[in-house]
Amino acid sequence: MKKKLIKYPIILIFLIIFVVFYKSLKDTNIYTPETKINYDIPIFSADLLLLNENLTSTEIFELDKFYLLNIWASWCVPCRDEHSILMTLSKNNKLNIIGMNYKDNKKNAKSFLDELGNPYQKIIVDKNGTNSIEWGAYGVPETFIIYNNKILKKYIGPLNQELFAEIQKIIK
Repeated sequence: MKKKLIKYPIILIFLIIFVVFYKSLKDTNIYTPETKINYDIPIFSADLLLLNENLTSTEIFELDKFYLLNIWASWCVPCRDEHSILMTLSKNNKLNIIGMNYKDNKKNAKSFLDELGNPYQKIIVDKNGTNSIEWGAYGVPETFIIYNNKILKKYIGPLNQELFAEIQKIIK
């Protein structure tokens, strides 16, 4: 009799644990920042990677010009994959490419650019990731198309040929 009394509470406890875990599988805890399209760009101040300068966003982004802001890191494999597309885009005189180096070592970032080429006109250092968060980014690579200090388009993940064609249409 005692064995049956102990058996039922143990089964009940396991059943409750199972139900709790099963319900929690359906609940996502993934944080996705809001995609801020047609919003003003964030106001920030940052050091530049290749120069010993500190610039504000108002000094980097001018009105009546298209900008592509690319958030990248030397340790990011998809960043390496999209780099050839950025190199091609850098040849377009209507587009100014700004890089934001995300949570990276300066030496590694410079080696990355020496190896693959530098498509960026300026490279902002985002050592702790704060500036990227202000932009609404949550990983690398992410790319923003900007015109008149407004975010026109956001691309999450590496650029590809399809996105390259879309960017070309936007800046015409």
